Amino acid sequence: MSVWPDDDVILYDGVCIFCSRWVQFVIARDPARRFRFTPIQSDYGTRLAKTFGIDPDDPDTNAVVHGGVAWMKSDAALTVLSHLPGWAWTRALFAVPKPLRDAVYSLIARNRYKIFGKYETCFVPDADMRARVLE
Repeated sequence: MSVWPDDDVILYDGVCIFCSRWVQFVIARDPARRFRFTPIQSDYGTRLAKTFGIDPDDPDTNAVVHGGVAWMKSDAALTVLSHLPGWAWTRALFAVPKPLRDAVYSLIARNRYKIFGKYETCFVPDADMRARVLE
């Protein structure tokens, strides 16, 4: 795991419809405004991705920096979910073996454009969301 100075930052694929909806899902359930976001297509997101070994031109995972550590794939999703109000129960899913969780995650990640579609340009958040985006 790698260390990053900013905390509670979610790195996501800004042209992926599924990934952008994930950001909207988190924002709607994060009244404390704990999490911030950066699309992998931004300068900040590209630097973050490269630091963690994610190819910014062909990302295969989202990531979250939490506790100064970068979490990837299913660990990233469960880390975020488990810190949202009412979603602490998702911590129990860490008991599922990581290879199995990551295999399911990778299957969805590889096919996300086919299943959910892709924006022509990076998703543009509304003004409230924009305040939480790092670029």
